[in-house]
Amino acid sequence: MKVFAGALMSFLLGLALCENSAMADRDRDESATTKTSPSLTAGRKAVDAKDFTTAIQHLTKAASETPKDADVHNLLGYSYRNLRQFDKALEHYRVALEIDPRHRGANEYMGELYLEMDQPANAEKHLGALSKACLFGCKEYTELKEAIEKYKTKK
Repeated sequence: MKVFAGALMSFLLGLALCENSAMADRDRDESATTKTSPSLTAGRKAVDAKDFTTAIQHLTKAASETPKDADVHNLLGYSYRNLRQFDKALEHYRVALEIDPRHRGANEYMGELYLEMDQPANAEKHLGALSKACLFGCKEYTELKEAIEKYKTKK
């Protein structure tokens, strides 16, 4: 029994270290992109200011500079969703998830978009993807789960 408990603890520690390593790599990649892409930096500032039209202008330029950056497409999707341009939002969330299927933000936001489009079953699929991407829980999973529960209580 002690051998099993020790092996289990080693396994869990290894998972935690892999998760932290992956997050550190993502943070390193994200900060490198931010430093090299003034368009992404300006786009993030516009999103923070809720100026989504300006954000789209900057982020579209950033997407042409770094087309394989899932964060850029996620922010484009978020900006289009906030302007209620759902087709364009879906397009950019899909690109983000093609680049990185475990992208937490894109899965959360796409799930929220599906709720806005009255497609809760599709939102649930993204909650499932977040469940797999967030081994020990994450805010994106929690926020989408709460949004789904709120949606269901309204219906």
